[in-house]
Amino acid sequence: MTHYKKLLALIAALAMLAAACGSDDTEASNDEETAETADSDAADSDGAEEEAMEEDADSEEAMEEEDAMADGGFEAGLDFNAILLPKFTGIAVFDQANEGALEAAGELGTNEAEFLGPTADNSVAGQIEIVTNAATQGVDAVMISNNAGDQIEPAVADLVDTGAVVVTWDSPIPSSNGESLFVAQVDFDETGKVMADMARSILGDDGGSFAVLSASPDASNQNAWIAALEEVLATDEYADLILLDTVYGNDESEESYNQALALVDQHPDMELIMSPTTVGIAAAAKAMQDEDLCEDVKVSGLGLPDEMRAYTASGCAPEFALWSFVDLGYLTYYVTYGLATGQIEAADGASFSAGRMGDYTIETDPTRDAGLRVLMGPFTVYNEDNIG
Repeated sequence: MTHYKKLLALIAALAMLAAACGSDDTEASNDEETAETADSDAADSDGAEEEAMEEDADSEEAMEEEDAMADGGFEAGLDFNAILLPKFTGIAVFDQANEGALEAAGELGTNEAEFLGPTADNSVAGQIEIVTNAATQGVDAVMISNNAGDQIEPAVADLVDTGAVVVTWDSPIPSSNGESLFVAQVDFDETGKVMADMARSILGDDGGSFAVLSASPDASNQNAWIAALEEVLATDEYADLILLDTVYGNDESEESYNQALALVDQHPDMELIMSPTTVGIAAAAKAMQDEDLCEDVKVSGLGLPDEMRAYTASGCAPEFALWSFVDLGYLTYYVTYGLATGQIEAADGASFSAGRMGDYTIETDPTRDAGLRVLMGPFTVYNEDNIG
């Protein structure tokens, strides 16, 4: 009996020892599992953190891309080397167009266009020479206010062959050959009606006679505006407005001044000089004022408010009209950048956004047999009520 009790005690001790060992193994296993779980959690945490960082980077990149696209719908900061070519230098409106182009370049974070133009006495040949040279300079685009008519075509063709884009502004290539797009300040047909309406307003309901003092014979915008004016005058509504003559001052102040006085001598019954050029209208108004003729011959047309304010106040130029050349340069730079960087196609119906100026759509130019245009607009008619 005693041996039996000892055996039972021994079995119980062995059982307790086994239980203790099992507990240690379990605790070790639990410790290992805990460590593995901790490692796994740490790995998951590191992975989540890395994924979050990647998401933040993607989000930041997306925001940067969104910011780059914000001011015009075009990706900003791309290489873009261009020339802004006015009819010639030394005229305030072209300087203002350059201001607008500089503004656009800053917003788009790319190179400023080189503002390069000929002198007034060498405008046609000078423009052709600049376009010809541009073909050897590796430029991406030339933005030109054409003063050479169709004479510019061969030089433009050579430039386009290099892969450059040619966009016209203010004054297009009449045939549109080689031109990707024309940025029109206003509808050219509308210009004729605006001039006819100002003539009627100044001359009165009974009408009267007037002459046109234009820029140069090769300026396609001037020629189109005069043609539009003549079409309006041919209608019954404007039959009492008589166009006596059209002369050219070549957008030079002294020559325009002399041409205005010559019109007075040649047409004693003339009551108005209509000049669709900022140089011509200011020169004509000065001529009439200098000769004390403002009571007999009024002046109107397209002019800069800053240059015309005194003549409007004196009654010599009661009304005139214009648009913003700053906006014209700004819009021209935007769309040319988009075309040259391949972000928009020169095609009827193509749309784009031009920063502060909003959305535009390219359309077929209804004022020419061929070609595309973007229409900026609108006209502002100035008089003593708003000239300030």
